Parts: sequence; structure tokens; C-alpha cells
Amino acid sequence: MAEVVSSRVDKETRRKMKRLRHVNWSEVMRKAILEKIEEETRRKIDPSDVEEAIRLMDQIRRPREDFEGTEEIRRWRDQRK
Repeated sequence: MAEVVSSRVDKETRRKMKRLRHVNWSEVMRKAILEKIEEETRRKIDPSDVEEAIRLMDQIRRPREDFEGTEEIRRWRDQRK
């Protein structure tokens, strides 16, 4: 059995809706709700993915003894000339 959900709109919006009587506003709202649910479900991020990303970023960011950032920047700038 379906549940009932109600919503409030301002008077101007309601007036415009009444002029468009051929539109099934309940169906419009159902579709909008389902689309939002789908969007939010796709957006859901797995915490273990976040932890793995943090670990990888820390690994990449860790300084290396054989790397001098200033020299590397100069080398790339010189190559552009």
C-alpha cells in the first residue's frame, strides 16, 4: 500500500499548477523523489575508499631524500622556454 506525502508550495506556484491541470503533479513529485534517491545513492562514499585514498595521498606526499622540489620546478620551467 502506498504512503501519502504532502508538500506545501507558495500561492503563486499553486496558481501556476492549477493552470496546467493536464499535468499529473503527483507523478511529477514521485519521479523527482526517485531521481533524488538515485542521485544520493550513487553519491554514497564507502569509508574504506576514503581511508585508502588518504593512505595513498600520504604515501605520495612523503618526501624522498633524492628529490629536490626547487630543482625539479626549475627544470620544468626551463623546458618550456
